[in-house]
Amino acid sequence: MIVQFKPSALRQTRWYEYLVRFLLGGAMTVVAGLIAARFGPVIGGLFLAFPAIFPASATLIEKHVRERKEKAGLPGARRGKEAAALDAAGATLGSFGLAAFGLVIWLMIVRSPVWALVFAAASWLAVAVLGWRVRRWL
Repeated sequence: MIVQFKPSALRQTRWYEYLVRFLLGGAMTVVAGLIAARFGPVIGGLFLAFPAIFPASATLIEKHVRERKEKAGLPGARRGKEAAALDAAGATLGSFGLAAFGLVIWLMIVRSPVWALVFAAASWLAVAVLGWRVRRWL
């Protein structure tokens, strides 16, 4: 599958699907705040890094792909699950990039906040792209 941006896909999403994403994202943030209050900001920050809208996005991707295939007269359940799985793989690779970002910030923030941000962003990008390329080779 080729990664691409399709602005027309924004029109396919119904208003209540945005609401679901907003509510799940907010709920994940509240849970991270409660964990931080109980166990401290370091542990809470780990949970805040969880992609808050991922659960809603994965279910909506599956639903949209399944509906599009069924509208064309094809069985869409398998393709919907495959599309959601691909999104999950991308989220995982993005999480590795996020870990690289956090590590660089942790190592450099005291000495040079500006350079820490620059190198952390570059690390995130490099790890995410490298992960995607390695995944394609496998």
